[in-house]
Amino acid sequence: MMESVFITAVETVCALGLKVEDCLLAMRERRGGLVPLSGRLPGLDEFAALPVGLLPSRELAKGRRYGATSNAAVKTAREAVRRAGWTPQALSESWLFAASSRGNAGEVVKANAWRRPVRKFSASNTMHSEIAAAVSIELGIRGPWQMVSNGCSSGLDALGMAWMAVGSGLAPRALVVAADLPLVADLLRDFRDTGLLSHNGLNDSFATDGPRSTGGFFPGEAVVAVTVERDEVGGGPRLCRLEHYSANSDAYDALMIPEDGGGIEACVRSVLNAGDRSKVIALCPHATGTLNHARVEPPALLRALEGRNVPLLPLKPQTGHTLGASGLLEVALLAACMAEGWLPAVLPGLTPPACGLPLNEALLPVRSGDRVLKLASGMGGHNAAVSLAAV
Repeated sequence: MMESVFITAVETVCALGLKVEDCLLAMRERRGGLVPLSGRLPGLDEFAALPVGLLPSRELAKGRRYGATSNAAVKTAREAVRRAGWTPQALSESWLFAASSRGNAGEVVKANAWRRPVRKFSASNTMHSEIAAAVSIELGIRGPWQMVSNGCSSGLDALGMAWMAVGSGLAPRALVVAADLPLVADLLRDFRDTGLLSHNGLNDSFATDGPRSTGGFFPGEAVVAVTVERDEVGGGPRLCRLEHYSANSDAYDALMIPEDGGGIEACVRSVLNAGDRSKVIALCPHATGTLNHARVEPPALLRALEGRNVPLLPLKPQTGHTLGASGLLEVALLAACMAEGWLPAVLPGLTPPACGLPLNEALLPVRSGDRVLKLASGMGGHNAAVSLAAV
């Protein structure tokens, strides 16, 4: 039997700010964080006009022992644990779940020369799992760690695994960390060649009407950490209850979602049915901005909701698409908002999906028991979803 599991602290660093409080202020004010890449990072001149989500400071990624993504993960995780009030003993016993789609991509392709790495650590710096190892080493976590790399659903899957481990009683508590720094020329070229990168600069995830159709995603950097604890912990903060996690696969294509929505409907329906359906007040979709996603995801969501017009709350137009960090980033932002009793409105001027589902156009009050759903889909057709409940 699963025990009640809570998100007790979060820290986020993304285009909206260096701290979660900065991010919440930007969302409350309906401000986006995307800026043209021109002149902001070396070696990316061919993408100068591309709007991206940049970390507000490169200091987070600096350090000679670990790769840039690992460094950022360590510093963000340390702050989340501080917010949760964990003692050194509690931290030592914790389990760790880390997630990233592209890991230390900058080290793999030798693009992070600014970091002045120590050659001794070159082999470690090019491993995805270095992110989890670095957090474990630097924070003194002696419980088991796992590294999840399921494309854009990585962070949400890591959170789901933490929910299972903590709720079943296997883990006393868990730290979940997700990080991606995808602004690397070789990686951006791959996304462009695949047809996923935005080609028209239109930041409107669900627009499908002719020349004003969405043309792909805007990449973003992000690092996020979340603490997860059981009901009996007591005394510490509780941002929201993590109700349920579900995952499945389309078994269809390495890039595209099938026209029938694949496993999205079943995945969302599973977390929807984990509680009172009438209490669901918003759904945060994956909403990458690719035309395939814009056409296929909303009708699948509408079917899962059985025609109920639950407002959608896409956050990638504000943060950029932060790949494997995106699911956990969006959960962390939602959890922090819910703890304050509100949900943000979408950026002004976004187009609602053609299927008729509305966008959340105004600040939405949140009351105890209200539920919010979050979906993520990874390249290759892996879907993950969670439901959050206000406390």
